[in-house]
Amino acid sequence: MRLSMFKNRVFPIIIMLVLVLISCGSKTKQDSAQNNETRNQIDNEETAQSETQIIVGANRVEQYLPLLKGKRIAIVANQTSVIFKSDNSTYTHLVDSLLNLGIDVKKVFAPEHGFRGTADAGEIIKDGIDTKTQLPIKSLHGTHKKPTLEQLSNIDLVIFDIQDIGARFYTYISTLHYVMEACAEANIPVLILDRPNPNGHYIDGPILEMKHKSFVGMHPIPVVHGMTIGEYAQMINGEKWLENEISCELTVISIKNYTHQTPYSLPIKPSPNIPNDVAVNLYPSLCFFEGTNVSAGRGTSGQFQVYGSPFLDKDDYTFKFIPQPNEGAKYPKHKGELCYGEDLRDHETLHKLNLEYLIRAYHNSVGNREFFIDFFTTLAGTEDLQKQIEKGLSENEIRHSWTQGLNQFKKVRSKYLIYD
Repeated sequence: MRLSMFKNRVFPIIIMLVLVLISCGSKTKQDSAQNNETRNQIDNEETAQSETQIIVGANRVEQYLPLLKGKRIAIVANQTSVIFKSDNSTYTHLVDSLLNLGIDVKKVFAPEHGFRGTADAGEIIKDGIDTKTQLPIKSLHGTHKKPTLEQLSNIDLVIFDIQDIGARFYTYISTLHYVMEACAEANIPVLILDRPNPNGHYIDGPILEMKHKSFVGMHPIPVVHGMTIGEYAQMINGEKWLENEISCELTVISIKNYTHQTPYSLPIKPSPNIPNDVAVNLYPSLCFFEGTNVSAGRGTSGQFQVYGSPFLDKDDYTFKFIPQPNEGAKYPKHKGELCYGEDLRDHETLHKLNLEYLIRAYHNSVGNREFFIDFFTTLAGTEDLQKQIEKGLSENEIRHSWTQGLNQFKKVRSKYLIYD
């Protein structure tokens, strides 16, 4: 009787436990199979691409995945931080891919323009939660431009993966500096997934004087430096530019099939006002207008492809546009005003800075309005350029004054290059 009762009570419990264990094992196998499938899909993306096609660092998953296993990860990322499919026209975000592979991603740090890349230039970015992954987003363009020790307290490794465009005043390299500095102070290594520099085919412009250091220019380099993010990070370390000359533990996952002369078309807008390859190429030259009363096309569909002002002589400038609020430009310069200027959307690719746009606009500005504002010197990194233009020096004469600084920079740069 008692044995029968024992069997009736205990056996069903044992059977239930066995079924639960089988179910859990099945679930674990399913999760493992799903992770393996995801990993195989990503791993196959590099081999599926042609032998000559550029393969960005993020796509070389087999190179860096072993470095992430068992570690708590933070990622410095925006909308350009992706792993491409074999045709380079479709992609998955790096954060999503690593989560699918079972990597313990704890948080994301967002640069200027935010994690999704839609905020205005200079706009304060707030902390938040990513609606898709529920990961915390920590802004590096708000209260802090540098990660705090508290934000890094539960992190073992930081990944930096952002598409840059190779101009000193494009702020992603300033964010790189502060991330490296914070990680060096916290003894946390940084892993850089390198990407091509679409303006990497030339080096040009005045060298920044350190008395004019700012978030749009932190280091003594020319306007166009000709380096990838990975190379630039090595220079930051090697030249002891971090606070107290500390050094950051750094690993760079390099780009395959890339040289500085390899043309590269950006598949994703790196920021709201850089919509295409023409804007990428013109940006280093037209950005000087941000320090003048001339619009560089913000508030139009030709951002950094057109320029103009109500104060340019309409007899000399026949192209017209009216800036209006749009993505990335809620309050564009000369909002609602008729601007006279020049349309450069069909221009030939530049292989050097073009100062003629700036010089011509200065000499054709009408009325009593001041052409230059204080921000111009901050962008130029020197007071000399404004003085040279005001004195009437030609582009060639101004260029000649850059020669010694550029030659010295090229010697320093050569120590940190990864690519030919």
